[in-house]
Amino acid sequence: MALAMFSWGIAWSNAKVVNEYFSYSNLVFLRYLSSFLFLFIIFSIRRKTIQWPRFKTFINITIVSFLYYIYNIFFFLGTDVGEAGMGGVFVTTTNPIITFTIISMIDKVIHKKQIIGICIGALGGCIILNLFELGFSSMFIGENLYFLICSITWGIITVVMTYGQKDYDSISYIILCYMITAIISSCFIVPSEIFDYSKYDFRFFINFFFVSIGAMCFGTSVYMYAAPRIGPIETSVFIFTVPFIAMGTAYIILDEPLKLEVIVGGLLGILAVYLVNSKPSRT
Repeated sequence: MALAMFSWGIAWSNAKVVNEYFSYSNLVFLRYLSSFLFLFIIFSIRRKTIQWPRFKTFINITIVSFLYYIYNIFFFLGTDVGEAGMGGVFVTTTNPIITFTIISMIDKVIHKKQIIGICIGALGGCIILNLFELGFSSMFIGENLYFLICSITWGIITVVMTYGQKDYDSISYIILCYMITAIISSCFIVPSEIFDYSKYDFRFFINFFFVSIGAMCFGTSVYMYAAPRIGPIETSVFIFTVPFIAMGTAYIILDEPLKLEVIVGGLLGILAVYLVNSKPSRT
């Protein structure tokens, strides 16, 4: 999970770069098509077969795939018009809170350490975003609104896919999600742009590799695989470690500013991961 979160953190800066080459729908299509093909080839080499899901599970996969498309459109849109590092911070500090809220409403069971961990992670996010000075209304201004949509969408995805994998093979679930998302996004592509081979230079390929194979095939697949096993709240809280990675890589790759509050907030996020994932004490 730690390595998966690192791949997510750096992907925000990579997305800022690949936005210079293609439209948002084309990027979503290329991202999921390449991820699907990569995992399918690996799966085939291992001589595994994809299990065809039951109708209920197929509907679940389709819903998650549609939400994936929405998330990625706003992911590329937000990183294009806003700061990649700030986007990584905003989404990853608000998403676990949204996931926590949804699961709490469904299960109505929560431990004190989880509440404390979520609160500490949220405090870290507020410090990173400088909300105490700018005001909480700044979350709904400009590109932050796109990142807010990303956060809400990903929280719903985390919960829905957790239930979808209860009686179904996780690897097959992941591959089918990527395939269906690629099919959905193919309805909105601009073919002439995709087949403009002059766009495919080394700078694009290296950044797109980390956005797709790195963040998707590895990072998202690990996240999806872990969610039904260690729990959606425990899984999503690992996202609190991403802000520091996102801002750090944005500073290195895009020369975006790295401030002291980012370091403090990042350390609070790591503390949140520890608290939420630690076993509740027996009484």
